[in-house]
Amino acid sequence: MKITVITAVYNRVETIAQALDSVAAQSYGDVEHLVVDGASTDGTLEVVQERIHHKIRVISEPDDGIYDALNKGIAAATGDIVGLMHSDDFFAQNDVLSNVAYIFETTGADAVYGDLDYISASNPAKVIRHWKAGVYTPRKLARGWMPPHPTLFMQRDVLERLGTYDTSYRISADYEAILRWFGKGGVASFYLPEVLVKMRVGGESNRSIERILRKSCEDYRALRSNRVGGVGALAWKNFSKLTQFLNK
Repeated sequence: MKITVITAVYNRVETIAQALDSVAAQSYGDVEHLVVDGASTDGTLEVVQERIHHKIRVISEPDDGIYDALNKGIAAATGDIVGLMHSDDFFAQNDVLSNVAYIFETTGADAVYGDLDYISASNPAKVIRHWKAGVYTPRKLARGWMPPHPTLFMQRDVLERLGTYDTSYRISADYEAILRWFGKGGVASFYLPEVLVKMRVGGESNRSIERILRKSCEDYRALRSNRVGGVGALAWKNFSKLTQFLNK
C-alpha cells in the first residue's frame, strides 16, 4: 500500500528539517511525501529544497491556513493511505509507517491511529504530556474523545467519500472532521497502542486566551453540527487533557 504523508508548513525554518528527515528515515518503502508550503518567507522553502528527493513533491503558494493547505495535499495525494507530518513534529520511531501499513493490510481498517507525546520545544527529549488515545467507541466520542490528529491515518477513498476539512473552522477543523468521520461516517478504526508522533508544545490553538476561547466555540459548533454532544462533551474534552500530564 502506498502511503502519502502531507506536511503543511508556513515559516517553520527552525523545525521543518527534522519533520522532513523523520519521514525520509522511515523504513517503509512506498511513501509519497507532499510538502504544502504557504509561500514561506523565512527560509523554510530553502530548507525543503535542500532535502528534495524522488519521494518528495512540493507545492508552494499562498493558502488560506493550515486546513486549506491540508486539503490541497489530500487533493494531490496518490497514496492509498493519507497521513500527516506537521512541520513541528516528527515520528517517534523509524518503523511507524511500516506498522501502520501492516494494520491496514491485515485488518481492512478505514482509519489507524496511535498515541502522541507532547514534548518541550527547547528539549525534544522532555515529554510534557502523554496522550494515550485508547480504543474508539461511540460513547467516548459523545464525551469529547478524539484520536490524536497527528497520529491519524485514513484510507484516501474514505476521505473522498466523507469529505476533507471544513475551512470555515479556523482552529477546530480537525475535530469537526473526526466527529464527521467517526460519527456520521462510521469509519472502521484500529488503535495502535504505541507512540507514533512527537509533537512540540505551543500549537496555534493555545497561543492566547482569545484563541483558546475561539477553539472552544468552534469545538461546540462541531459537536452540535454533527449531533454528537454539547456542553458536557466539551467540558469532558477539556478536562480529560489534565490526565495527560499525569501519565507522561
